[in-house]
Amino acid sequence: MKRSLIVAALATVAAGTSFAQSSVTIYGRLNDSVERQKTGDDSIYALQNNASRIGFKGVEDLGGGLKAGFQLEHGFNADNGKQSQTAFWARQSEVFLQSAELGTLRLGNFTSESYYATADYVSMHNHDTGTSSDALYQYVMRDTNKVAWRAPEFVKNLSLEAAVSAGEAVPGQEKAYDLAANYSAGNLALGAGFSKNKSDKQFAVRALYTLGDFTFGGYYQRAELGSTFQPLDGKVNIVRLSGMYAVGASEFHLNVGFAGKLDDIEDTDSRQATVAYNYNLSKRTKLYAFYTKVDNKALATYATGKAGVDFSSIAAGIRHNF
Repeated sequence: MKRSLIVAALATVAAGTSFAQSSVTIYGRLNDSVERQKTGDDSIYALQNNASRIGFKGVEDLGGGLKAGFQLEHGFNADNGKQSQTAFWARQSEVFLQSAELGTLRLGNFTSESYYATADYVSMHNHDTGTSSDALYQYVMRDTNKVAWRAPEFVKNLSLEAAVSAGEAVPGQEKAYDLAANYSAGNLALGAGFSKNKSDKQFAVRALYTLGDFTFGGYYQRAELGSTFQPLDGKVNIVRLSGMYAVGASEFHLNVGFAGKLDDIEDTDSRQATVAYNYNLSKRTKLYAFYTKVDNKALATYATGKAGVDFSSIAAGIRHNF
């Protein structure tokens, strides 16, 4: 009997130790705005969902410097409760193994790191979501069926990641590739990214600098589009500049983007400007307002999908993270 009690006690301790080495976190964001949106000559009033989501992530310490983990993220419309994407876990579904010496191996479905390293990094006012998101950046990477390796920190404050999306024997679907780098030095943050998906390619570099209450920076992208751009394909240069002035709970934002002529063809260029104000009620909750406009030339289709048709929105919203 004593031996059985000792074995049971040891099993309980072992189970408790295993549980202590594992963790699961539930997180999410609800982000809605009331907007007056104008497409061409048509105007509507809308309650706009801005990439609301709920997620689950966890990590287990396997010992010896090795960890296993996962992340699942579901997108939904906070304005009506409906699923916002075709697949339930379309935002993210991955499992990973992590080692301080060997880096991190990621398997599954997740957003392009080259996008995070460049365009998303400088979209400060509403996290590149909703109608004020960057309408000009060319996202060419395929996120599903991916294998990625995030390198260990060979150099302090430098992160590197490479990913490949398998063709999965789908007719006409080739492998897609993604490379990303991030480096920080004091108040300066730099990034770069490259993606290739079939005949679509993009390369971008980014810089962001903080000077007291001011943060400013931008990115440059060179995209070669062979299968996704309408109504024309070709090479295009895109530039986006952004700035923020933060004082107390208030943030004042201004950003401007330019997409050049596609293969130097007249009337294929566009520009976007956004001015915004955020008031942070807490670290998790903010109120915000913005005005954004996309100005398309006669053959450009950014934001609207229609040649020569402009888009604008004036909005006020609330975002809560949990």
